[in-house]
Amino acid sequence: MSDPSKERLQKFLAQAGIGSRRKAETFIENGRIKVNGSVAKLGQKIDPSKDHVFMDGRRINKSSTSNIVLAVNKPTGFTCTRSDPYAKKTIFELLSKNFQKDASLHCAGRLDRESQGLIIITNDGNLTYSLTHPSNKILKHYTVTLDKSFPFERVRELIQGVVDAGESLKVEGALPNPSKPNELEITLNHGKKREIRRLMKQLGFQVQRLERFKIGKLALGEIRPGQTKRLTKEEKKLLLA
Repeated sequence: MSDPSKERLQKFLAQAGIGSRRKAETFIENGRIKVNGSVAKLGQKIDPSKDHVFMDGRRINKSSTSNIVLAVNKPTGFTCTRSDPYAKKTIFELLSKNFQKDASLHCAGRLDRESQGLIIITNDGNLTYSLTHPSNKILKHYTVTLDKSFPFERVRELIQGVVDAGESLKVEGALPNPSKPNELEITLNHGKKREIRRLMKQLGFQVQRLERFKIGKLALGEIRPGQTKRLTKEEKKLLLA
């Protein structure tokens, strides 16, 4: 007979805000989770009231976890990862010390190291799923500066898309800046690795600057590069609008 006080570890981690259950399973498989000092196993059950769960050496406690949603204006040169031996600087270094110590915080989506702009960091796994899963079609808005002018008549190529390394790349919308012919506003509702850069390269352009300035209806506003803002309940709703 199963013990009703116990639950699957990946469920506990997801509810603690580590990420989706699938993401939690990956963390377990990679040996990043320990229970009472021992490396956890996939499918393991725990008693949250008795067992001590750690991720990368940091204690995870679901009962004390409240939803945290941070908007960060990521400068170039920072990677969207908590721990990477090859990364000189990670976005978590921009957070206050109390948030740096919170292992439940993770990036809800990413920007590559050379890109800048709005990143959401949260411990809310459901919000992460809503923002990142393509089926939810949350729009992300970017300003893209190229190495040369982008003809308006080629916008259709961006929307129709191209295939790169067997992967379809396209945008939902593109609007050239009439006063800056090498600048466009691009909209995506999904997020493939370095998609805008790869797409532009296929079309014969090099991206010189890429900034995400809005997710849903939440814009960077007055958040300066390197700064963080904890979102209000109303601002969280704008992310999914």
